[in-house]
Amino acid sequence: MIFASDNWAGAHPAIAERLLKESAGFAAAYGTSDLDRKVEDRFNEIFERKVAVFFVGTGTAANSLALASVARPGGVAFCHTEAHVTVDECGAPELFTGACRLVPVPGADGKIDPAALAAAIGRFPPGAVHQGRPIVVTITQATESGSIYSLDEIDRIAAMARAHHVPLHMDGARFANALVALGTTPAEMTWKRGVDILSFGATKNGCWCAEALVFMNPEAARDMPFIRKRAAQLFSKSRFIAAQFDAYLEQDRWLDLARHANAMADGLRAGIAASNSGRLGWDTHSNEVFAVLKKEAAEAATAKGTKFYDWPIPADMPGLVGPDEVLIRLVTSFATTESDVSDFIAAIKAA
Repeated sequence: MIFASDNWAGAHPAIAERLLKESAGFAAAYGTSDLDRKVEDRFNEIFERKVAVFFVGTGTAANSLALASVARPGGVAFCHTEAHVTVDECGAPELFTGACRLVPVPGADGKIDPAALAAAIGRFPPGAVHQGRPIVVTITQATESGSIYSLDEIDRIAAMARAHHVPLHMDGARFANALVALGTTPAEMTWKRGVDILSFGATKNGCWCAEALVFMNPEAARDMPFIRKRAAQLFSKSRFIAAQFDAYLEQDRWLDLARHANAMADGLRAGIAASNSGRLGWDTHSNEVFAVLKKEAAEAATAKGTKFYDWPIPADMPGLVGPDEVLIRLVTSFATTESDVSDFIAAIKAA
């Protein structure tokens, strides 16, 4: 019962098979192979427009290079207080942007509050050389709290970014999970809402090591080939990333994998809510579940071999956890089974 992270899951068999097939023979290097071009064309189809696609190896690279592409001296980027870019990337965004500052913006459920964003941007008036200048707003979809920005919420954030003449970046490490939860299309959740740059994640959803930077306006990506190369993210055998995406995107496999992960999370949510040993910490709609369990229930699940992470109590929920309780995070994946879910629920109920 592995619920520690979707990063713990392996690779989907179809993706592993596609990689094995590509391992034979020769192909042009540095992103110029026929397979690279094929996958780039597939991204155009998915997003219903011509986009610029750059393969990278990690989500941290995707996010950091996305921000680097819009960096300017004195630059300030706005993100949620709990965003991955500011909490979990070891200063990589600051490094690759040349010391751009990340300004955290609060908001309930892991989502930037538009009013708080307006106030934060307002601290940096145009031409105020001492304070610096806004260069980008970045949101996470799905968020670190397991919530999902609605299309209307993305609209509002994008409108504010446009009003201040800065682009909107979306960290889509769990892009597919958010997409299927909303029942929408990639185009509707990105450029039709005003998203300019997307970190398109696939590693958490069945790939070995495959992330992509997607620029909705290819003209805005003119410096990215040099930025990516300088960051050591231009893979000579990039066809092996392309091969993963080829299988991942084939016949909408990526959406099916995300639907499965979300459905497994739905099972966890229902089971925990019906349990006397725990309760949901807050509502989530993706493949992340946050639960408040009695300590003995958490220990019983651990004794059965369950892997999960204890989670820090959110600053805006100081009374969430009692003295005999613990807050945990459970993450499902394409590899999670119904028996994993039922066995976990049985374990906590038996405590």
